[in-house]
Amino acid sequence: MPISSVSSDQNALTLTVVGDYPVPVERLWQAYADPRQLERFWGPETYPATFTRHDMAPGGRSEYYMTGPDGSKSRGWWRFVSVDPGRGMEVEDGFANDDGTPNEAMPSMRMVFTFEGTGTGSRMTSVTHFPSVEAMRQLVEMGMEEGLRSALGQLDGVLAEPAPAAAQSAG
Repeated sequence: MPISSVSSDQNALTLTVVGDYPVPVERLWQAYADPRQLERFWGPETYPATFTRHDMAPGGRSEYYMTGPDGSKSRGWWRFVSVDPGRGMEVEDGFANDDGTPNEAMPSMRMVFTFEGTGTGSRMTSVTHFPSVEAMRQLVEMGMEEGLRSALGQLDGVLAEPAPAAAQSAG
């Protein structure tokens, strides 16, 4: 299991996920930078993600939807606050309406990803910052923690494959 730990801190309004992988940090970064690889592990196993836009640069935007077992679609978006290739990124993460506009009825959150080399490969740490206790409760009750475990549990399979040539040159 690649996920080393999942912890929440209601006082700090955070949910932290740490994963350790037996690949170089560059390979781990490529999995997040390439939308075709990212969509293979961003959604939970029963709700696979499809990225329709992935502009991984400060001010850039990603748009995606997850398709449920019944064919229903849940849409989301990221706005890249910062990107430090191979080291980390910060995104504003939110839900979207069917037309792709932000769903103001749902809370958005800030996610900070860091990537670092370890003695056995690499580590990804993701810290989700919630705007309020209520938002944190709502998203946790919707299954966010289980969804992250399911989604990131698929990352090992992606990383076991060589990076596509396009991702290798884009890294």
